[in-house]
Amino acid sequence: MPENELLNVSEDTSLGKVEIAPEVIEVIAGIAASEISGVAQMRGSFATNVTERFGKKNHGKGVKVELSSDGIKIDVYVVLNYGLSIPTVAQAIQDNIRQALLNMTALKINEVNVHVVGVQMEQKEEAEIEE
Repeated sequence: MPENELLNVSEDTSLGKVEIAPEVIEVIAGIAASEISGVAQMRGSFATNVTERFGKKNHGKGVKVELSSDGIKIDVYVVLNYGLSIPTVAQAIQDNIRQALLNMTALKINEVNVHVVGVQMEQKEEAEIEE
C-alpha cells in the first residue's frame, strides 16, 4: 500500500474534499478491538514493543488495513484471555470495529478478519508456579 494513499470520503466537493489516511482507520480499529472484554493484547512488531517501553502508545498495533477497488479489508491480530469462547470474542471484535468505523467515518467495511495469534494465561497462576 502506498504511504500517501488517502481514502476519499466525501462525494460533495463544494466546500472541499475530505480524505482519511489508512493510519486513522488502523487506530480506530485498534482501539475498538482492545475495548472488547477478553482481548489481552494486540500483536505488534518488535519495533512497536520497543517504542511502547519508552512510553509511546501505538493504538494501531496489530491492525492491518488494505484499501482496494473492492473496498476496505481489515486484519486484526489479537491475543485473547484463556477460558473464553474464541468465536464469541472474535464476533464481538468484528461487530465493534465495524460499528466504530461506521459511526466515526461513515465507511462501510467489506471484511474484518480476526487472527487469534495467542492465548494468555492468568498472571496469578504463573506467579504461584514460580514460588
